[in-house]
Amino acid sequence: MLKDFERYPLTFGPTPIEKLDRLSTHLGGDVEIYAKREDCNSGLAFGGNKVRKLEYIVPDAIACGADTLVTIGGVQSNHTRQVAAVAAKIGMKCRLVQESWVPFQDAVYDRVGNILLSRVMGAEIELVDQGFDIGIRESWERALEDVTDRGGKPYAIPAGASTHRLGGLGFVGFAEELRAQEKELDFSFDYIVVCTVTGSTHAGMVVGFAQDGRAQNVIGIDASCTPEQTHAQVLDIAQKTADLIDPSIVISAKDIVLKTEYAYPIYGVPSDETNDAIRLCARLEGMLTDPVYEGKSMQGMIDLVRKGFFERGSKVLYAHLGGVPAINGYSYIYRNG
Repeated sequence: MLKDFERYPLTFGPTPIEKLDRLSTHLGGDVEIYAKREDCNSGLAFGGNKVRKLEYIVPDAIACGADTLVTIGGVQSNHTRQVAAVAAKIGMKCRLVQESWVPFQDAVYDRVGNILLSRVMGAEIELVDQGFDIGIRESWERALEDVTDRGGKPYAIPAGASTHRLGGLGFVGFAEELRAQEKELDFSFDYIVVCTVTGSTHAGMVVGFAQDGRAQNVIGIDASCTPEQTHAQVLDIAQKTADLIDPSIVISAKDIVLKTEYAYPIYGVPSDETNDAIRLCARLEGMLTDPVYEGKSMQGMIDLVRKGFFERGSKVLYAHLGGVPAINGYSYIYRNG
């Protein structure tokens, strides 16, 4: 599906699939849970799902003659950290706008984790006191203008790389990669669970799995706490990605399955249930998830298993998108484990 699109290799190759035996057993053993480890996909600053997306965006940035990647996220954004790493890898500058998307008051929140790594990698960081929104931000547009005014050649990458016209391609590739792995495993996954915020990871999967009729088997766990906006954005990205790849692929609103009951209390702030899920997975499998994204999707998957959402005997694949460095910004919560 992606043979016509140039790819700049930034990942190690197909990400491993790990069976989570102890977690499956703990939850009753009625379904088999696996994880596809996107958190282990690259050597670039701990990797993560955005690196897969950036493989299809970097060739365009190079072709445009850009010298500076400019993007935006929250203070503990996984995306901005990955853009900073990619910029260093390809020899470009990096300008990051980091907004106050999360009302969290840990004393070290803006000094550790993702933002610390971005600083070490040499990114120019601007802290902006603006709240969360998945849409296009004025602060990011001003940063693009500022780079131009200073004689640079900026390349615009929106939050999560999601509304970039090429932002959905990486996870179309995820679906193609998984199908090849399923042939080796000699079975197919019945469901794929994925965290959803800015939308292109979920959207790319929907397009990729539409090829074998599994679009609605991609179960998005909303972590944005803006579910209507998020659903609309996932649908829009999926439809545009499908049109870009193959206009015969038709994606409708019913193909976007978004479970909205786990994002509380607000974006970036973990609930007690999210923290319980983080600890459970860590203590049963040694697999760490974070309080902003993967902890909430882990919470959602665990709850759905317990409620019988997945049919008995189902094979469920948890897409681990990375992001664990952010947990350092929440040190007070986990000070005792």
